[in-house]
Amino acid sequence: MQFPPRWESGDPRAWAGQGRGTRRMSPWTTGTFLLTVYTIFSKVHSDRDVYPSAGVLFVHVLERESFKGEFPPYPKPGEISNDPITFNTNLMGYPDRPGWLRYIQRTPYSDGVLYGSPTAENVGKPTIIEITAYNRRTFETARHNLIINIMSAEDFPLPYQAEFFIKNMNVEEMLASEVLGDFLGAVKNVWQPERLNAINITSALDRGGRVPLPINDMKEGVYVMVGADVPFSSCLREVENPQNQLRCSQEMEPVITCDKKFRSQFYIDWCKISLVDKTKQVSTFQEVIRGEGILPDGGEYKPPSDSLKSRDYYTDFLITLAVPSAVALVLFLILAYIMCCRREGVEKRNMQTPDIQLVHHSAIQKSTKELRDMSKNREIAWPLSTLPVFHPVTGEIIPPLHADSYESTNMPLMQTQQNLPHQTQIPQQQTTGKWYP
Repeated sequence: MQFPPRWESGDPRAWAGQGRGTRRMSPWTTGTFLLTVYTIFSKVHSDRDVYPSAGVLFVHVLERESFKGEFPPYPKPGEISNDPITFNTNLMGYPDRPGWLRYIQRTPYSDGVLYGSPTAENVGKPTIIEITAYNRRTFETARHNLIINIMSAEDFPLPYQAEFFIKNMNVEEMLASEVLGDFLGAVKNVWQPERLNAINITSALDRGGRVPLPINDMKEGVYVMVGADVPFSSCLREVENPQNQLRCSQEMEPVITCDKKFRSQFYIDWCKISLVDKTKQVSTFQEVIRGEGILPDGGEYKPPSDSLKSRDYYTDFLITLAVPSAVALVLFLILAYIMCCRREGVEKRNMQTPDIQLVHHSAIQKSTKELRDMSKNREIAWPLSTLPVFHPVTGEIIPPLHADSYESTNMPLMQTQQNLPHQTQIPQQQTTGKWYP
């Protein structure tokens, strides 16, 4: 397998390469030692092979600009299109990605990023990732495959690993080659290793962190793990002294002398730094000692014979269905006897009821029946209290009108002056002047 030749640059950001099937390595020449960083970066929009190394951070950028030409109508040269595009990534034949590979895209107008640290278990096994791009305006789709060929590395994993928590960064910002290069350059100045590489990047939300409030440009925070081949520097170990441990327990910032080398761009929470020395880790493998609780070896396993005897399920059927059915039938008969054969009847109830209570009940029923009958008959005379008693002009007593002399249903409550009997006409004053009959 051929790779481009190794190239050198004094700029720590120059190691972020791109290209088909490339593995770019940038040695930083500083003083009398050579610092080499291994990291795989690629920017593609078609079927492509990439060759990351196990234990090294892998970043793959899905650029929207590269996929815009896949959707009709195809843009003309020089024409700018800003369609919203989202991506869906999954392992071929499976609904999700491998466990070590993550994906992030903030908005449909930003690029997608695949990132993660390949594991040694997948070395030599091609991992095919299906990338499906969706145009949210035209609902067109485009699909390409990314073939990840994980390679083994002789000097990985590095024995000394440090994990930093950066408070003022989001994961997609930290994955940018320029930003990650600046951070590794700052770590190099503090640690002074011969070999240094970024192992993994994890968002604080994946570690149980809370989503920040959308004020004052607050960030989620990101964990960055780096590895080196030399022991930790004295500056990195300052957080382990008792004074700084006490300040961390009181939620105060510890005093770190090399913090100023990061402060210009990165705000590190030194209380959350993790230093792992793999050279001092004791193997947890223990030989099994036979004793109490461990069964002796019983020899080879002997499966049962193929000729099995037939089993009669008739008895099981009777126990399962017949017995519950019989119990239910008996309960039904008992309930039917209680409800139908044990009723006392109306006559027995009346014999046991006192006479005075029956009289009261009968009177109530009779009054209720009369009221209902009266409500059905609307052709009754109006009450005398609603008729006029005195003449509105003369003041004479007017005899009440009887129901047989008028239609009660059309009788108004108050008689008008024109309809009243014995009405006296009041003379009206005539105007002066000539009058013609």
